[in-house]
Amino acid sequence: MGSITVVGMGPGSFELMSIESWQQIKNAKKLLLRTGVHPTVDEIKRQGVTFATYDSLYEKANDFESLYEAIASDVIARAESGDDVTYAVPGSPLVAERTVVLLREKAKAHNVPIKILPSMSFAEVFCARLGIDPIDGLTIIDAADVEKIPVDFPTSLFVTQVYDLTVASDTKLSLMELLPDDYEIVYAHNLGLPDESIRTIKLFELDRQHDVDHLTSLYIPAMKHGARFDMTPLTDIMRTLREPGGCPWDREQDARSLRQHILEEAYEVVEAIDLDDKTLLCEELGDLLLQVVFQARIAEEAGEFTMQDVVDGITDKLIRRHPHIFGDVQANDAAAVLKNWEAIKRAEKPERTSLIDGIPQGMAALLAANKLQKKAADVGFDWDRIEPVIAKCREEFAELTDAIDAGEKNHISEELGDVLFSIVNLSRFLKVNPEVALLETNEKFTRRFHYVEKCVNEAGGDWSHFTLDELDDFWKQAKLHEKMR
Repeated sequence: MGSITVVGMGPGSFELMSIESWQQIKNAKKLLLRTGVHPTVDEIKRQGVTFATYDSLYEKANDFESLYEAIASDVIARAESGDDVTYAVPGSPLVAERTVVLLREKAKAHNVPIKILPSMSFAEVFCARLGIDPIDGLTIIDAADVEKIPVDFPTSLFVTQVYDLTVASDTKLSLMELLPDDYEIVYAHNLGLPDESIRTIKLFELDRQHDVDHLTSLYIPAMKHGARFDMTPLTDIMRTLREPGGCPWDREQDARSLRQHILEEAYEVVEAIDLDDKTLLCEELGDLLLQVVFQARIAEEAGEFTMQDVVDGITDKLIRRHPHIFGDVQANDAAAVLKNWEAIKRAEKPERTSLIDGIPQGMAALLAANKLQKKAADVGFDWDRIEPVIAKCREEFAELTDAIDAGEKNHISEELGDVLFSIVNLSRFLKVNPEVALLETNEKFTRRFHYVEKCVNEAGGDWSHFTLDELDDFWKQAKLHEKMR
C-alpha cells in the first residue's frame, strides 16, 4: 500500500506557492497534476521535475463530476498499487477543489493514507485586492455548483473555475435567476500574475468578456436586504399544515371549499386599496397569496401541478403576451398592446369558438356584463357615440315601467336586467368601472346611514318613533355634513 500527499500549486505565480508544497513537489516520487494548465507549471518544468497530468481526461469527460470522479479513482488506484503519490492541484487543496473531497472519501473507504498540505488559494489574493475581510461572510463555490446556491444568499460569493465561455454563460444564467440582469459583479482574471485584471462588470456581460479561461474568478456582492424574496417559508408552512399531524381544519379543505375564501380575500384587498391603507393592503395581499399557495399545495398533493408550475406558467404567459417587450413586435400605445394581447389569447385558446367565450360563470354580474360588452366592442359591435347609449337606457327604463304597470313578475325581472345591462354600457362609454362606482355608492350609503343611526340613537334609539320624513331630514343632514368636511 502506497500513500497520497495532496499539495496546492497556489493561486497564480510561482512565488505564491508555499515552501512546504514546493519541497513536496520537488522531491515527489510520483507527481500527478490535476492539470498542467497553470502558471506555476513552467517553473516546475524549469526545475527539472518530472510529472504527469490528467489533462487528457478533460477532453473525454462528459461533465466535470465524472471527470473529477475519474481523476480521484486513478490517484487511489496508484496508491493502492504501492506508489507514494503527490497529487498537486491549482490553488489550495481545501478551497473549492472537488477532486480532493472525493479523494478523502475514497481514501477513507480504501484505507489509503492521505496527507493534505495547506496552501494559498485564489480567495486570499482576491480578498487582498478587493480589501474585504471574510469574517463579514463569504461563500466560495465552484462555477459548476452556482445553481445550488439559495435564492436569498446571505453572504458575498467567490465563484471559481469559470473555465470558458460556456461555463461563463451557464453561470450567468444561473445567477440571473437570483439577481437583476444589470447587477454589478467583480470579474478577475490571472489573479496573482503580472497581467492580472480585476474589473467591475454587469452580470449580463459575463459571457461577453474576451479573456475567460481557467484563471477566471468572480466576486458577487451579497444582495441588499429585500433585493429578492423567497416564498419557501410560506410553502413550507402550508406543507406542514397539510401533512399528517398538521392542522385538522387545513387538512380537511379542498379546492371547492376554499372558493369563498378566495373571493372574500380578493374583496378585502380591493377595500384596502380604496382606503389607501398601505399597511392593511400588505396584510390583505398576504392573505390572498395564502389562498394561492393553499390551492397549489392541494393540487401538488393530487399530482396535478405545483406552486412552481403556477409561477412558471404566469411568467411564460407574461413573456408570450408582451412580444413588444420580449420580442420584435411593435406596439406604440396601450391600444396596440391590448390588440396584440387579445390576438395572442385567441391563438392560445383555440377551443373558444365564440368571441365572447372565456368569462367565468361565477364572476360578479356587473363585471361580467362589462366584460361581455368590451369583447363585443373589440370587434366593432358597439355604438360610436354616447347619445344612442343614453337613449337605450331611457328605452329600457320605459319598458321596465310598462312591465311594472302590467304586474308581470317574470317580465319585470327581465326588463330590470336590461336596465342594469344598459347602465353598464353607459358606464363603459363614460370610462367608469360599474363595479367600482357601485362600491363607492355602497360606501357612501353606509356613511350616511351611520349618521342617521347616530341621530336616532342620540334621541333614544327607537326607530319607530320617527317618521320617514324625519329620517329623511337626518339623511339630508348627513349629506350636508359630508359637503362641509
